[in-house]
Amino acid sequence: MNTSAGATTDGIVAVGLRKSYGDKTVLDGVDLHIPQGTVFSLLGPNGAGKTTTVQILSTLIPADGGEARVAGHLVDREADAVRSAIGVTGQFSAVDNLLTAAENMMLVADLLHLPKDEGRRRTADLLARFDLTDVADKPASTFSGGMRRKLDLAMTLVGRPSVIFLDEPTTGLDPASRRNLWDIIQDLVSDGVTIFLTTQYLEEADHLADRIALLDGGRIVAEGTPDELKRRIPGGHIRLRFADQYRFENASRVLAEAVRDEESLILQIASDGSIPALRGLLGRLEDAGIDAEELTVHTPDLDDVFLALTGRRKAGPADEAAHSKKAAKEFTR
Repeated sequence: MNTSAGATTDGIVAVGLRKSYGDKTVLDGVDLHIPQGTVFSLLGPNGAGKTTTVQILSTLIPADGGEARVAGHLVDREADAVRSAIGVTGQFSAVDNLLTAAENMMLVADLLHLPKDEGRRRTADLLARFDLTDVADKPASTFSGGMRRKLDLAMTLVGRPSVIFLDEPTTGLDPASRRNLWDIIQDLVSDGVTIFLTTQYLEEADHLADRIALLDGGRIVAEGTPDELKRRIPGGHIRLRFADQYRFENASRVLAEAVRDEESLILQIASDGSIPALRGLLGRLEDAGIDAEELTVHTPDLDDVFLALTGRRKAGPADEAAHSKKAAKEFTR
C-alpha cells in the first residue's frame, strides 16, 4: 500500500501499525485504507486492539512501528495538523452538565480560538442541524441520553473536521435515538466527512459501514463490505415453499441436493444468496415447468461472521481502555 497517495483521496491510511505494552502485543502489523467520505467500522472482541488503533490514529499515543496518515497528514510527524483535521466522540459524553447547549458549543469554539462571531455562527448552524435550537439555552443536565449524544457530536463538528472517530457513539441509547444518530452520521458522510466507527452493535456496523474490518489478536483477520463478509461464512440458504404436494415432489427431484420439509412443503438449498445463484436455481425450476409459491433468502449475519472468525458470539466494548484515560488527558478537542 502506498501511503504517499493518501493526501488527496484517502481519509485514513495505515501500514504495518504495531503496538505493545510490555510483553503483550496489542497491534501486530495493521494495514488500513479508508477512502475519504466513507464509513469504516472496526470490529473485534475485547482486547483486540480497537481502542489502541483509535488512540494511535488520533495522536493520543505513539505507535511502536508502522506509518499512518490521517486527512493527508503523517500522524507521528504532523500531530498538530492531524488534530486540527479530526474530531473524536466517545461513548462517554464530553458535555458539561452545568452549561447550556449553546454554552457548551461556544466553549469548544473558544478552545479552538475561533473569533466570537464565527463561533456564534457555527454554534447556531450546528444547533439547527441537530434539531437542538429549541433547547439551546437549557442546561445539558436536563437532556435525554439521545439529546446529549447529539450535542456531543455537534460539539465535535465545531472545528469542521474532515475525519471523525466515533468510539461506540450509541452505547446506552434507546433504539429511536440510535436511529436518529445513524441518520446524522449518514448526512455527515454525504458532506464528505470520513467516519471511523467502533461499535458493540453489529447491526449498527451492518447498517452504516461501507467497509468493515475484523480485528483479532492484533491483526486484521477479515475485511470487506458487510455483504462480502457475510458471504464468506457457510450457512446461507434459499428456502422454497410450494403450493401443493405435487409441485413439492417434482421440485425435490429437480433439486436433489435440497433438504426437505414435507410438512411445510419447503425445500432448503445451501446458497450464498447471490443474484447468479438465484438465477441458476430459478432457471432449473423453470426448465422443469415448476413454480414456487414463495422464495426467501437467508444469509449469515455479522454475528455469524464474528463467531466464525473469533470464536466469540458478540463484540463488546474494548477493554484496552486502561490506557485511554491517561492518553485522553493529552488531547485537546
